[in-house]
Amino acid sequence: MYTSLVRHSGNRELFLFLELAILSQSRGHPLHIHVEGLRGTGKTTIIRAARQILPPIKRIRGCLYNCDPERPHCPEHRHLSREAIASLGIEEIPMPFLEISASAKIGTVVGTIDLARITNPARPEAALLPGTIPQAHRGIVFVDEINRLADTSPELADVLLDVMGTKPGRLQIEESGLPRVELPVQVSVWAASNPDEDPGSLEDIRRQLSDRFDFLVAMGRPAEPQAVAAVLAWDRGREEDYTARDRKVQEELQQMAALLPQVEVAEGIRELVASLYTKFNLESLRAVEALLYGGKVYIAREGRRYLGEVKELLPVAAAALRHRVEPGRLAEILQHLRTLSEERERQVAATLPVPGERTREGAGLIRGSKGARPGIWQQAREFLSRLMEKFFPHRLGCNRKGRPGRGGGSGGGNRPGSQSEQEEGNSMNKPQISDPSNTPILAPPRRARPLFELAAEDLIIPAAEGEKNATEG
Repeated sequence: MYTSLVRHSGNRELFLFLELAILSQSRGHPLHIHVEGLRGTGKTTIIRAARQILPPIKRIRGCLYNCDPERPHCPEHRHLSREAIASLGIEEIPMPFLEISASAKIGTVVGTIDLARITNPARPEAALLPGTIPQAHRGIVFVDEINRLADTSPELADVLLDVMGTKPGRLQIEESGLPRVELPVQVSVWAASNPDEDPGSLEDIRRQLSDRFDFLVAMGRPAEPQAVAAVLAWDRGREEDYTARDRKVQEELQQMAALLPQVEVAEGIRELVASLYTKFNLESLRAVEALLYGGKVYIAREGRRYLGEVKELLPVAAAALRHRVEPGRLAEILQHLRTLSEERERQVAATLPVPGERTREGAGLIRGSKGARPGIWQQAREFLSRLMEKFFPHRLGCNRKGRPGRGGGSGGGNRPGSQSEQEEGNSMNKPQISDPSNTPILAPPRRARPLFELAAEDLIIPAAEGEKNATEG
């Protein structure tokens, strides 16, 4: 069903960030996503459909808290040895996806007394029944109309603050007559709201809770008539046809998640993101943390391992900042990043060789800011030719005393050939040095510096020095 949904200019950002959140949660790092948009634009439909591409997780068999067999955390299993856990067994289940409504009660969200066990006539015992959040450990919790929940249930908003405040978050379950239970919870919170309806936007109701979300996704209406027509033509009865496509997306996200720990961040990018905090007087450190980490997850989703360009931050920048800064300041930051990206592209373009800039005489003159000078590539070819002739004459079909002559007639001796034959032979035997400016640059998986980014003086030995070194050698 997920892949059957129509994508258009208004909802593509939501698809992107849901996949980033799934990818990150697969590696044990929750990302919290808040979607704001007009009613009827499909926010809830897309979020609920995303459960079709959630990867499976492994847990201790039957554990309501979804204990990771490698790191058990619940009251029942956290003190067990590996042997005891192995005896209980391990099972694979879909990644949890649970929902919290605006009318939910604190006991159902956090946990309460297990009435079934306390009223068991054979063996009554007081025990806790974990609520929605602890049962969603290592998965997703979806809160629809979160602005209403923050307004009518401030105690639930406080619970979400604790859960989303750190990664992993913390949850405390308290019931009269039972010992207090404190749990780590690794939950990715997804939420949706309609900011144009009462009680208003979450940022205005509970700014602290709004800041806990890593990204605020703006959900828009479809702007193209073709997209609206595709939505109207969507056939719910054909959902089963997309099961294989959903599974393929799920597998691709798992492969991308495996790249995430390998993604490296250039020091210049880290310094740039840090400078945004002071340059634009950002209130929350979570803004720059979300921007930098979001860039890493985005790079992993692209199948790459290196975050080294400013333009690679732009796809996540607006979502990381729009709920933390005023609209005018957001526009300034985004324009600042675009300007830096464009300057970087101009710098790289300026170092690339321009076709047709060499003179017809073959001197290889390259235009520079201080006039023309002999072409670097022409110097390189001449220098390499001299080296080949001096140190590898046998490769060129000649020796230091001269080229073997071509025999003529029946004698076929060592008689030197004619001058035209010698010139022809020398032409054929000279090494053919290809023009490096026309040679494609193959970089390793990690970003390499192309030769054209280095100063010419660092690449080419001057002709006089090269001849001197060759003579001395």
